[in-house]
Amino acid sequence: MAASDTTTDDSLYPIAVLIDELKNEDVQLRLNSIKKLSTIALALGVERTRMELIPFLTDTIYDEDEVLLALAEQLGSFTPLVGGPEHVHCLLSPLESLATVEETVVRDKAVDSLRTISAQHSPGDLEAHFVPLVTRLASGDWFTSRTSACGLFSVCYPRVNPTFKADLRTHFRNLCQDDTPMVRRAAASKLGEFAKVVEVEFLKSDLIPMFVNLAQDEQDSVRLLAVEACVSIATILQQEDVEQLVMPTLRQCSGDQSWRVRYMVADKFTELQKAVGTDITKADLVPAFQTLLKDTEAEVRAAAAHKVKDFCQSLDPFQREHIIMNSILPVVKELVADPNTHVKSALASVIMGLSPILGKHNTIEHLLPLFLTQLKDECPEVRLNIISNLDCVNEVIGIQQLSQSLLPAIVELAEDSKWRVRLAIIEYMPLLAGQLGVEFFDEKLNSLCMTWLVDHVYAIREAATLNLKKLVEKFGPEWAQKTVIPKVLAMSRDQNYLHRMTCLFCINVLAEACGQDITVKLMLPTVTAMAGDKVANVRFNVAKTLQKISPILDPVTISMQVKPVLDRLNGDTDVDVKFFASEAIAGIAGNLSCEKHGQFFYISLGSCVM
Repeated sequence: MAASDTTTDDSLYPIAVLIDELKNEDVQLRLNSIKKLSTIALALGVERTRMELIPFLTDTIYDEDEVLLALAEQLGSFTPLVGGPEHVHCLLSPLESLATVEETVVRDKAVDSLRTISAQHSPGDLEAHFVPLVTRLASGDWFTSRTSACGLFSVCYPRVNPTFKADLRTHFRNLCQDDTPMVRRAAASKLGEFAKVVEVEFLKSDLIPMFVNLAQDEQDSVRLLAVEACVSIATILQQEDVEQLVMPTLRQCSGDQSWRVRYMVADKFTELQKAVGTDITKADLVPAFQTLLKDTEAEVRAAAAHKVKDFCQSLDPFQREHIIMNSILPVVKELVADPNTHVKSALASVIMGLSPILGKHNTIEHLLPLFLTQLKDECPEVRLNIISNLDCVNEVIGIQQLSQSLLPAIVELAEDSKWRVRLAIIEYMPLLAGQLGVEFFDEKLNSLCMTWLVDHVYAIREAATLNLKKLVEKFGPEWAQKTVIPKVLAMSRDQNYLHRMTCLFCINVLAEACGQDITVKLMLPTVTAMAGDKVANVRFNVAKTLQKISPILDPVTISMQVKPVLDRLNGDTDVDVKFFASEAIAGIAGNLSCEKHGQFFYISLGSCVM
């Protein structure tokens, strides 16, 4: 008997631990306990989990939100732990309670778990247990339960008998007409999902009136969600039904007094276009799109501008060019000069995509002038969006035409009197080089990049050196050896000491990109020769450069070529030169402590010890 009592006590231990931890004042302990529910359920077995654990959890839903959130998540995967699908309905009670709490994230997670376990119910269990739960939530006194109910209709509706279906449609209609805006908002957000599972006859008779009412709701937060439902409904219906049942409401939404509703129409426009078909697009959506592109609110214009390319691409191929040239392009021309930078940037990100749609002739005649205007826009993002999409135009009109039209504008900007404009173009140059290819770059833009190295503004010279590094990384060391390095090294003999210093700055960044071989053969001799420069600033920058490039040099080169130069600079008459030379000596000595093939090498600048 005593042994039996001991066994019973042992078997109760897991639930006792759970209860103790759930009642602990420490939230983290309670949270950890909830996260171990699956382990505890396994220890208890399926029957005791159903009979003891689940009722206990149902009775203790009063905790902190983070604990309840973890519980709602855990219960969604609890089906095997309660004995499989035939017993899954026992999880409904705690999840129903969680679906009514005040905290939104907890309710949403409870609804997610309910949706998951609904699929594990048999049709009979759905009707006996799940549908009554939905009905209770939909009829609850608090808006929290009614908002949660909205997300459950679509998962149970397809698998119940017609009587239950009629009841579910009635409850959903009541939620769409609820006095509380939050409930109507939840119903509107799930209307499209529900429409996909409802029979077409009831979609027309029951759900379309709900859709129309929601689209006319006094709250704009409800009306804008009805726009999303419009896409789902239009996808299901035949075209004549779309024209009769959906389009009047959509026309109303596209001209809604709230900019948020118009924004949603613009944001969903291409989805609506695919749902309604080409005929309705031509008759209704083209004028609506024009209106949205001219909207008084910049946010709406920007959202519509983002859709220009996709909208034009989805037009009827036989009428596409005519519609674009006569209806869309005139409005796009106005947007190029829009006072809002977000609108111009949105348009610039897609306008180049019109080139393949309109072809070579129309691109040259109508689009190139717009591209030129945007290339000269004061907003950097607009210019970047044009430059980063040049390949679209290049494929249509060819590199020759591109060089005659857009590149002069780029060169003009690169030589602009305002240094900030020049700086912006430098930053885009690696991107442009990748778009145009190495041959075209060498022919048209290489000299421009070298000119920036001798610009009178330091910020430009600095950006130009970083630009060279990116170009070498893109085109390779061989290209650098033939094209860039000879011009950089020639600057070491320039009469202007600032240009000689720029030569050193270039070597600082090019050494790593070009590798050891090119650095030792071509660049290092120039650096060491510049150690005798008459300007102290150049000499101490030689010391800094030698330290900078030392990690890619081999020990012998450092000992034979770098050490003598730094020793000489360390005895220089200028205090700054001596300081940077001693800094370089110490830095290189530290870097050269290394391990090689199991033997330790310490290479000082005076000797090589093994």
